[in-house]
Amino acid sequence: MRKQVDAKALAIMVVLCLAWGLQQVAIKAVAGEIPPMLQIGLRSGVAAGLVWLFNRLVSRERWLPGVALGAGLVTGGLFAIEFVFVAMGLRWTNASHMAVFIYTAPMFAAIGLHLRLPDERLAPLQWSGIAIAFAGIAITFVGPALLGGGSPASPLWLLGDFMGLCAGAAWGLTTVAVRTSRLSEAPATQTLFYQLAGAFVVLVPFAALTGQTHFQGTPLAWASLAFQTLLVSFVSYLVWFWMLRRYLAARLGVLSFMTPLFGVAFGVLLLNERVEPAFLLGSALVLLGLLVVNAQGWVRQAFGRRAGNASGARAS
Repeated sequence: MRKQVDAKALAIMVVLCLAWGLQQVAIKAVAGEIPPMLQIGLRSGVAAGLVWLFNRLVSRERWLPGVALGAGLVTGGLFAIEFVFVAMGLRWTNASHMAVFIYTAPMFAAIGLHLRLPDERLAPLQWSGIAIAFAGIAITFVGPALLGGGSPASPLWLLGDFMGLCAGAAWGLTTVAVRTSRLSEAPATQTLFYQLAGAFVVLVPFAALTGQTHFQGTPLAWASLAFQTLLVSFVSYLVWFWMLRRYLAARLGVLSFMTPLFGVAFGVLLLNERVEPAFLLGSALVLLGLLVVNAQGWVRQAFGRRAGNASGARAS
C-alpha cells in the first residue's frame, strides 16, 4: 500500500524539482557550444545505456516481451517528438517560458485519459481547472499585446512558446500511451529505456540532417551534458519511478508543480531572463488550473477522511 507523503518524500521531491527546473536552463546556457537538439539526443542515448545496465546488473527486473515494436515504439516516438519541440523551442524562447509550457502535460494527459479510460473520467471540478489553465495559456500568448510589459528578446518568441506547448502535449500523450497499453504493467526501467532510446534514435539524426552538430567541448558544455545525462535523465527519473511505487501519486503530482516555479527562478537568476507581467499572470493561472486538475483525488480523500473521523466521533 502506498504511503502518505512524509518529510523524506518532501525533501526528495524538492531536490527532483530543482533538477527538473534547472534542465531547461542547462540546455539554453550552452546552446552556443552544443545545439539543443544534439544535447538532448546525446544525453538520451547515454542515459538509455545506463538504464539498461542498471536493470541488468542492479534491479534485475523482468521486462515484458512483445511490446518493443508496439507500445514501446509509440512511447519512444512521442517522447522523441516532445524533445524535438523542446530543442527547437529553446532556440527562440526563454528557458523560463519552456519550463512552464512543458508542464502543461498533465492537462493534456487528463483529457486524453478521459477519452480513453472510463475510470479516468474528469469531474466538473477538474474541467474547471482545465478551463483555468487554458485561460492562462491564452493570456501568455496574447497578454503582451494587451497588458504591455514587452516580450522575450527573440522575434520568434511566440513560435518558441507554441513549441513548448506542443512539447507538453506530446508528454501528455506519452502518459496516455503508457497507461492504455501493456507498458502500464511493465517495469519502470523498461518504459524509461524505450523513451530515452527513442529520443536518441530520432534527435541525433535530426540534428545531423538540419546541420546542428557543431560541438565545442568547453568545461561548461561538458558540465551541462553530465548534469542532464546523469542527474536528470538517469538518476532523477529512476528516483521518480521509485517514489511513485511507494507514495500516493496524487500527492507527488501536486508537489511536482514546484518544477516550473524553479525553472522560472533559475532562468531569471542564471540567464538574466526577463519575466513579463503577462507571462507571470498567465503562468499563475496555468499552475492554478493544473493544481485543481491534479488535486482532485487529494481533496476527495482528505474530505472523506474528515467525514470518517467525524462519523467515528459521533458514534463514540
